[in-house]
Amino acid sequence: MRGIEYRGLTRIEGPVIITEQTGNVGFNEVVAVYDRNDGRRLGRVVDMNENWTAIQIFGNNTGLSADDARVEFLGKPMELRVGRGLLGRVFNGLGEPIDGYGEIISSTCLDVNGLPINPYARRYPKDFIQTGISAIDGMNTLIRGQKLPLFSGNGLPHNRLAAQIVRQAKILAEGGEGQFVIVFCAMGVKYDVARFFLDDFEQSGVLSSVAVFLSLADSPSLERLVAPRCALTAAEYLAYEKNMHVLVVMTDMTNYCEALREVSSIRGEVPSRKGYPGYLYSDLASLYERAGKIEGSGGSITQLPILTMPNDDISHPIPDLSGYITEGQIVLDRELFQRGVYPPVAGLPSLSRLMKDGIGEGMTREDHKDVSSQLFAAYSKVKQVRNLASIIGEEELSGGDRQYLTFGEKFEQIYLTQDEYENRGIGRTLDLGWQVLAEIPRDELLRVKREYVEKYLPSSGAS
Repeated sequence: MRGIEYRGLTRIEGPVIITEQTGNVGFNEVVAVYDRNDGRRLGRVVDMNENWTAIQIFGNNTGLSADDARVEFLGKPMELRVGRGLLGRVFNGLGEPIDGYGEIISSTCLDVNGLPINPYARRYPKDFIQTGISAIDGMNTLIRGQKLPLFSGNGLPHNRLAAQIVRQAKILAEGGEGQFVIVFCAMGVKYDVARFFLDDFEQSGVLSSVAVFLSLADSPSLERLVAPRCALTAAEYLAYEKNMHVLVVMTDMTNYCEALREVSSIRGEVPSRKGYPGYLYSDLASLYERAGKIEGSGGSITQLPILTMPNDDISHPIPDLSGYITEGQIVLDRELFQRGVYPPVAGLPSLSRLMKDGIGEGMTREDHKDVSSQLFAAYSKVKQVRNLASIIGEEELSGGDRQYLTFGEKFEQIYLTQDEYENRGIGRTLDLGWQVLAEIPRDELLRVKREYVEKYLPSSGAS
């Protein structure tokens, strides 16, 4: 059913148009805009007052004339058609199928803006997710229902790491193992990046369990603001209606924030840090907080957002605010990458705040917490010794300090480094942790219980 059309615009400012019509108009309402040749493009209401309404167009303004354009308010928010047919399909950033297989056969449409989850209905995340990657499983454990962003930089292998996690991730819980379905969302990425993920999904046999939302670099930039909301709406349907475990991978959140800054600038809003709008925090939270588990549903949503830090600056507003909202971060290190370490996960800046609730006896292994803590402490000492060696020379170091240098080398080459198709179980990861800890004198293993040292530490270790 068509709504009432209004002819004429007050002005056109890039992808934002202004009309005087304000009656019966709602915020985020979907709008159809027609040019003089009846060409139709969609938009949404982004601002209004008693005298005018601002509409953001998902596309360009080519062919639009302030005198001849017609505006139709559709009286509903942007919606996504959902159903079991979501999996194995490819959509654009507006949730429209682009794989040539037609529309999803379903009568269920959901508001892409989502609904806030009642905090009382949330269940605390606790189930261990085994990614098969030692740097994550052993020291920065991912938990089902967690949001754990991947902080990277231009040229670093974050896409390879994300694809490996998608291939290998499985849930280890007291009730047994569980597998994920994947919702993958690309925002402003190049075609070759999107092709890499699609090819990897197909070759690894998981494509039939993936719903893909692509807003590529040549798509309208404003489409990037809707793409993650469509993806998360699909994830919520699969998790909370179909009781599936959903892993949501979103790349690149930096491109999303750039689009948000662009819209804010067009609307004439007062900029905050580095030109980003003051509501960047709350806008990111509206996406990240859609992860989790809720009462009454057996499903869950686990988020793995990927963001490239401009100039590798972890204090930049995007990673800075993301770190406040999410439960930790996995940081990729350029120095490790240049030395040939894959995955180049930085040992000290990386963190998983929910790790303590998903490890230990009955979930992973009794010594997991102690091994992780000792590895962090020892690698921190390695950083100090390396700084000292750069000043006085390695030959001037004490014997104990040289042992820590040996530990550091083995930690990076044996524990961190692995092939991108190597899937390590948690037992193997912890055994490798003990193997590298053997380079440290036993009397300096202060963060592990003595019974664990006697049980797990190789007898040939340092004394």
